[in-house]
Formats: sequence, C-alpha cells, structure tokens
Amino acid sequence: MNLLQDIQKLAISKKKIPDIKPGNTVKIHQKIKEGEKERIQIFEGLVIAIGSGHGANKTITVRKVVEGIGVEKIFPLYSPNVEKIEVKKQSKVRRAKVYYMRDRMGKAARLKGTFVNEEEIEKSVEELAVQKAKEEAEKETQEGAKEEAKEE
Repeated sequence: MNLLQDIQKLAISKKKIPDIKPGNTVKIHQKIKEGEKERIQIFEGLVIAIGSGHGANKTITVRKVVEGIGVEKIFPLYSPNVEKIEVKKQSKVRRAKVYYMRDRMGKAARLKGTFVNEEEIEKSVEELAVQKAKEEAEKETQEGAKEEAKEE
C-alpha cells in the first residue's frame, strides 16, 4: 500500500470528528502559535460548504459575520492545528453548498434548525465508530472467505 495512504489512515483514526453537514453551526477550536506561545482560538460560524477532498484531505468552509463584515475560513478537518470541533446547531438546508447565505443579512440570514447538546453528538460519534467497526469486520470476513476459496 502507498505510504501516503497509510499516513492518511493514521490521521483519520486518531481524531473523532462529529457528523458535519452544510447548515450546521460549529465551534472550531484552532491552535494558534505566536512566537513561542501557543493558544487556542475559537471560530464559531455556519458551515457553508464541505470540500471535495477524500479522507484526511476533507475540508469545511465556515462563515461568520464580524462587525458587519463576512469572514470565511477553510479548515482541514484532520489538521493537527484543529483541536476540537463542536456542533452547536443543526439547520435544515436543501443544498450541498449554502453559498446563498453570503448575500443575506439580518433576519433574512436565519435558518430553521434545532440546538444540539453534547450528549447527542457523543452518541452519534459512537454510533459512527460502531458502524465503521462492523463494516471493517465484514470486509475481513469476506477477504478471509475469498482466500479460503482460492486455497481450495
């Protein structure tokens, strides 16, 4: 297997990332290094797009309005500088890219949604982990069955 793929699998297995969808309001804890000091800065905003990268290359675009000016940041999900991601609110959107929010201000920028507590997020992360483990176990059993068939 390719060395790059091994490194990407290792990066994915180390981090727990909640299920992030466009329209979610998220809090991203990012490490900032200033000289010798290191601190954590929180960026809270609306997920307007999920990048097309696969595996460890996946990115999200988060938008917030600061003093009337829209600020967008693109975060690599599995970057070592991204300490933690929290989903604060889930909104109902019908598109994969919510770029139309750039043109909206004030009340027009509201989305229908529900606030999410941390317990629900932890449950969904655990369910995803269990589901991945089941899929991997199924793949291993299928590969084992194929090898036995080849031997016979």
